[in-house]
Amino acid sequence: MTKQPNILYLMMDQMAPQVLKPYGGQVCRTPNIERLAGEGVVFENAYCNYPICAPARFSFMSGKMPSKVGAYDNANEFPSEVPTFAHYLRSMGYHTCLSGKMHFVGADQLHGFEDRVTTDVYPSDFSWTTDWSLGPTYWEPWYHSMRAVLDAGPWRRSVNVNYDEEVTVAACRWLHDHADRGDGKSFFLATSFISPHDPYLAPPSHWDIYSDDEIDEPRVGDIPLDERDAHSWRLYYTTGRHMDEISPADIRRARRAYYAVMSWLDDRIGRVLDTLETIGEKDNTIIVLSADHGDMLGERGMWFKMSFHEWSVRVPMIVHAPGMYQPRRIKENVSLLDLFPTFLEWAGDGEMPELVSEIDGASMTGLTAGSTDGWPDVVYSEYCAEGAQAPLLMVRRGRWKYLYGEGDPPVLYDLEADPDELTNLAGLESVREIEADLHAEVFRQWDPPAFKDAVIESQKRRHFLHKALATGKRVPWDWSPRRDSSREYIRDVGDAQGMLSTEWSDQKR
Repeated sequence: MTKQPNILYLMMDQMAPQVLKPYGGQVCRTPNIERLAGEGVVFENAYCNYPICAPARFSFMSGKMPSKVGAYDNANEFPSEVPTFAHYLRSMGYHTCLSGKMHFVGADQLHGFEDRVTTDVYPSDFSWTTDWSLGPTYWEPWYHSMRAVLDAGPWRRSVNVNYDEEVTVAACRWLHDHADRGDGKSFFLATSFISPHDPYLAPPSHWDIYSDDEIDEPRVGDIPLDERDAHSWRLYYTTGRHMDEISPADIRRARRAYYAVMSWLDDRIGRVLDTLETIGEKDNTIIVLSADHGDMLGERGMWFKMSFHEWSVRVPMIVHAPGMYQPRRIKENVSLLDLFPTFLEWAGDGEMPELVSEIDGASMTGLTAGSTDGWPDVVYSEYCAEGAQAPLLMVRRGRWKYLYGEGDPPVLYDLEADPDELTNLAGLESVREIEADLHAEVFRQWDPPAFKDAVIESQKRRHFLHKALATGKRVPWDWSPRRDSSREYIRDVGDAQGMLSTEWSDQKR
């Protein structure tokens, strides 16, 4: 690479890495993702820092744990004063662009991105604020329900398909525009899809490439309600699971639809990668593929995310930069907030810029090159949205995963010996010291009582503000891209000869 490397970040929504062939999946066909993994660095144990959309993304953008930026659920404002990696990259000379979803809440819908070429797909206000006062098993009618599973199957068109088509076209157009600009600046382009997020509705073209016979069953079947951990028990009600019976055929259809959407999405990823090659920037671009969280997909009888089980909290993470890194697999634990300093070190040729506030992430540049020296091998995750009544906290250190929640029995898994999380070791004498150390780690990392108070106060404020702002004239915070069609299409005699680009048109006028 002869200049600052471009960075193309491909972000999925609710993508469980376990279904991908680079992560051991046997059914789902994603040739473009598989090629990136085969030529790149695959992180086998990458985690989100909060297993729902907005807080996970705010953590990724800021390099901080979600609670440190006040991200308690899907309707907390992301403060404008929080520096993001996009701010730093701009200050380092990068052209920064977001095409797609980032679930920003609040009036600031850019957070350091110079360009944002699509709207978002979800609300930017306080309408999705969690309400603990309704109780831990309350089911919100607007929230997740088993209809997403029961109605799964082929569908001609869906909101998710419409949105991701727009994201793909806008990202490819922006890459061409960047090339036409010819200013020599490197770019950071976040191309962020909503797929394969539920509802599990697949384009017929890709539904048809699978058959029911080849769809695998969940590795772990439905766990009886009285044998579930406390939070999984609550989610049974919070997700509406208690209202519908889910048959093996329902599970098969939902998983088939999920795989079909993954294949459809892989085609869109291929179009972005083809455009990168067309504009001549393939060899100077680091490609990173990841997701905001996973999806349970029927494992343990659970769906969607919202838990610390592996299918929910783990994410794919692939770094493709053949000119910099040899293909390898990394077993150490990493998380999304580690991408912040990694991006900056890539942009700074191994040097970090001076940071104006502390971050929680650690640069993965050494790890990506194969060096584990100094790597802490610990990740943290939080959850305090639907189904919780106090912050739920996760520590994964080495092979051990420890879960803490006020009033809940502790949970401890040995993921090396028990990757399916079937045996809770908490309370056993054989792991007493390990459990005590991880419990102490929770209280070193967090102040759970103060955390709980902060969440409750935030919920009260936001419920009041949402109700107040719904009265009278409504001024939305939603982002609407600004486009000038007269600069894109034929509008005068000179243009009729055919524009090659916006810059060409400007030169002719």
